[in-house]
Amino acid sequence: MKGRIFVLLFLFISLWHFVSAQSLTDYANPLIGTQGVFFYGRTTPFVTPPFGMTHWTPLTRKARIAVPLYNYLDTRIRGFRASHKPAMWMGDYGHVTLKPVIGKINKRRITQTFFFSHASEVSKPHYYRVSLHTQKLSRIKTEMTATERCGIVRFHFPHNETPAVFIEASELPDSIGWIKINPEKREIIGWNKDRQSAHLGPPLPNFKGYFIIRFSEPFESFGVYENKELREGNTEITANNCGAWVRFAKATQTVEVRVATSFISIEQAHENFRKEAEGKTFEAVQNETKAEWEKYLSRIELHGATRKQNGIFYSAMYHTLLFPRQFSEYGRYYSAFDDTIHTGVSYNDYSLWDTYRAQHPLLILTAREHVPGMVQSLLQMYEQGGYMPKWPNPTYTGIMIGTHSDAVVADAVVKSIKGFDLQKAYEACMKNAIVPSGNDSVNRWADRAPFTFIEARAGLHWVKKLGYVPVDKTNESVSNTLEGAYDDFCVAQVAKAAGKTDDYNFLLQRSKNYINVFNPQTGMMAPRLSDGSWYKKTHAGFTEGGPWTYLFAVQHDVPGLIELLGGKEKFIKKLDTNFRGGHYFHTNEPGHHFTYLYNYADAAWKTQKRVAFNRWFNYHNYPDGMNGDDDCGQMSAWYVFSALGFYPVTPGTDVYAIGTPLFPSATIYFYPDNRANKFEITAKNVSKRNIYIQSAYLNGKKMEQPFLRHSDITGNGKLEFIMGAKPNKKW
Repeated sequence: MKGRIFVLLFLFISLWHFVSAQSLTDYANPLIGTQGVFFYGRTTPFVTPPFGMTHWTPLTRKARIAVPLYNYLDTRIRGFRASHKPAMWMGDYGHVTLKPVIGKINKRRITQTFFFSHASEVSKPHYYRVSLHTQKLSRIKTEMTATERCGIVRFHFPHNETPAVFIEASELPDSIGWIKINPEKREIIGWNKDRQSAHLGPPLPNFKGYFIIRFSEPFESFGVYENKELREGNTEITANNCGAWVRFAKATQTVEVRVATSFISIEQAHENFRKEAEGKTFEAVQNETKAEWEKYLSRIELHGATRKQNGIFYSAMYHTLLFPRQFSEYGRYYSAFDDTIHTGVSYNDYSLWDTYRAQHPLLILTAREHVPGMVQSLLQMYEQGGYMPKWPNPTYTGIMIGTHSDAVVADAVVKSIKGFDLQKAYEACMKNAIVPSGNDSVNRWADRAPFTFIEARAGLHWVKKLGYVPVDKTNESVSNTLEGAYDDFCVAQVAKAAGKTDDYNFLLQRSKNYINVFNPQTGMMAPRLSDGSWYKKTHAGFTEGGPWTYLFAVQHDVPGLIELLGGKEKFIKKLDTNFRGGHYFHTNEPGHHFTYLYNYADAAWKTQKRVAFNRWFNYHNYPDGMNGDDDCGQMSAWYVFSALGFYPVTPGTDVYAIGTPLFPSATIYFYPDNRANKFEITAKNVSKRNIYIQSAYLNGKKMEQPFLRHSDITGNGKLEFIMGAKPNKKW
C-alpha cells in the first residue's frame, strides 16, 4: 500500500512539475482574435519568429483589403501562404501560396478547397498543424514552421494516392508574376509584383516579392498554369494570375517543402535559405523559433497567474511582437520609398494611428534592442520618400490621420533610446509639422482615396492659417485638428531634445489648438467652417467615431482639458457620462486612454474600476476572445499594460498612469542577458473582487499620486500594491 502511495505521489509531483514548467510560448494562442463577424480581433494565426519578415498562415479566404486571411468560423482551407498582410484593412504583397492535392491534375485543382476540423488544428507561434479532408474521405496532414524569412511546410499524404503541390505565384489579375521549375534540382523559383494596396501609394516599378521553393522528393510530372489554363510539361511562365504544379510518385507519403523569400532578388532568397534553413531539420527550426519566442515572452514573468490568465497575457504579448516586421535581409533592404536597394536595417508595416498609443511604448520595455532600428527606419523613409509614413504597406498609403510617427520618435527620445540620428529625427518631425502635402488647400483627403500626393497632415495648410482644420475644406476635420495638436506636442519634445528652443515653444503653443474646435455652447468638440462658424451637423468631421469619441482626445494636455470642461468635478461627470451612456468603445483605438483619465482628476479609484471591467469584458482565452481590431498589436498592448497595472496615456512623455494590477506578482526584465535589471510588481490580496488600490509603494516609499515615471520602471525598482474590495477615494 505504501508503495502505491509513493508511486502515485511521484506521478503527481512529476505531473505538477510538467505543468508548472510549461514554456511561456505554449501559453500563447495565435487563434485568439480570429473568430467573429464584425467586432473581433481580426488577427491571423501567424507562424514566424518575433518581427519576422515573412509570416506563414493557413488561408481560409481569398485575401483582399478588408478580408482576413483566416477566420475561425470558416470550415475550408484554400492553401498555406507566405504572407506580408499585416492587418485586415491593409493589403498583402509579395506573397506565395502552397496547396497540396491528390489525384488527377485538372483546372479545378487550382481553386480546390479542403474541409478541416479545429479538432485537428494546433496553432502556436512557432508551429501549426491541421488535417485537410479530401473528397475521397482521406486526410492530408500539414505542418508548418518558419524562420524570419523562410518557411518549412510538411505534407503527409494518404496511402496509395498520387500527391501533388500547387504553387500560386501571382494572384492579382492585373499584377504580373513569373515562375520557373527546375526538375533536376527539385526547385522552383519565381517572383510577383502583387501589391493589393498599390492604388493607395506611388508606383513601384522595381518592386518584386521573390521566392525559391525546394522539395524533398523528385517530380514525376509538372507544369504551369495561367488563369486556370494548365500547360503540362512547361517549366516557365510570365503572366498575371499564374502558378505551377509538381506531382510526385504514387504512394509518396511525406513531402517537405522549404520556401525562402526576399524583396531584393532570387540570389538573396538563396542566401536567406542558406543562412536560415539549409541543413536544418523541421524539428530543429521549430525548436529554434520556439526558443526565440521564449526569449521575448520571458521578459515579462507572471507569478500566481491562472492558466487562463497566462493564456490571455502571453497571447497578447505574441501579438505585440509581430510588427513592425523586419524588412532588411542581412545588411541590405529594398526600400518601397525610392524603389531601390540600400544597405542597413529596415522595418515596415507600421500601423501608426493605432500602435503609437501602447504597442510602441511597450516595445521599449519588451524589445528595446529593436526600437532604434524601428525609429531609424522611419527616418530612412523620410529621406527616401519625402515624409515619414502614416501607414506603410509597404510604401505610402495615406491611411488614417495625423502623423503619429512623431509620437513614436518622441517617445523614443524622451525615454533615452539611442542608435538613431536625433538631428535627422528633428528634421523629419518638423517637416510633418510645418510643410503641408501637395494641394493640401484643395484636397479633401478622403479615406482610401487613390494616390495623388504623399499625404502627411491633412489640412495642415488650414491649421497654419486658421488654427484648426475646417470641415468645409478637409475630411475628418475635428479629428485632424485634435490629432495634429497632439503631434505638435510630440514634435516639440524632439525639438527640445535637439536644442531647438524656439521651435519647441512655438509647437508647444500650437498644441493648444484643440481649444479651437471646442464648442462651449455644447461642451463638446465640434466641426467648424472656414469662416469660423460652427457647422450644424455636429457629428461631421470625425474619424471612426463622433463627438464623444474625441472629446477626451487631448492626452498631451489633460489639465488643460479639465479646465476647458469646467474643472475636475465636471470633468469626472463627463467621463462618467461617456462610460455610462454607452459612448465608449474599447473596440477602437481613439479611446484606449480614456479609462485612465480619472487619475488626473483625483478619482483614481474610477480608473481602477473601468480598467478592471474592460480587461475582463474585452479579453478572453478563446478564438473570439478579443473585441475589436488588434491592428498590429495595439489592442493586445492595452491588455499587457493594463494587466501589469500602468499605461502610457501620453507617448512622448516619460509618465505612466497607474491602473489596477491583475496578478499577485509580475517581473519585467529589460535585457535578455542581464536579468538583474528588472522591475518587480506585487499586488497583495489581489483577486476578482479586490481590484481597488488601498495604498502603493515604490521602492519602499509610499506613493501619493497614481503615476510612474519611465526611470522608475527601468531603474531596477519594485512597485508594491495593497489591494482591497472597496475603493480608496483619497488616493
